[in-house]
Amino acid sequence: MPEAPARNPLESFTNAVSAMIDGPVTWFRESVVEPNRKNYPWYHQQFRRVPSIDQCYTDDAVCFFEANNQFKRDKMVDNEILNILRQRFEDCVMYEQPDHERKCRALLDQYEKGAENWFIKYGDLGGYANAKTAYMKQKHRMVWERRHGPVGTGMKQSDDAAPEH
Repeated sequence: MPEAPARNPLESFTNAVSAMIDGPVTWFRESVVEPNRKNYPWYHQQFRRVPSIDQCYTDDAVCFFEANNQFKRDKMVDNEILNILRQRFEDCVMYEQPDHERKCRALLDQYEKGAENWFIKYGDLGGYANAKTAYMKQKHRMVWERRHGPVGTGMKQSDDAAPEH
């Protein structure tokens, strides 16, 4: 779009100085920066995976910070996956009434398995959970399963204990 002619000498001088300063900057941005920029929406941003909390040295605060942020992002993603599974099941129930118990069984099983896995990883951690507390929960669960079998199956009897009558 051509510019309108200047109305007075001061305006023409201002336009010339502006073009002299802004021209190279605009040229550089349009011909160098924008062609080489990855253009994706912010909601599709992909973060690189960082070391988990068990791979950090004990005095590495930056690694702890990155691991905690990764944990929070993973928790948000897992929450959204669980919300999607729940919504699919609820939509199926609304659509398939009154045969929803039979037709939506697969979606219910998938949602319940996802909810169980979510609770195994994030349940009982509280609102201020971080990667270290989740790692400790995982460690305690593994120790429990080594000693007593899978959680929920009851405690196994030790070999030297006599059964009670």
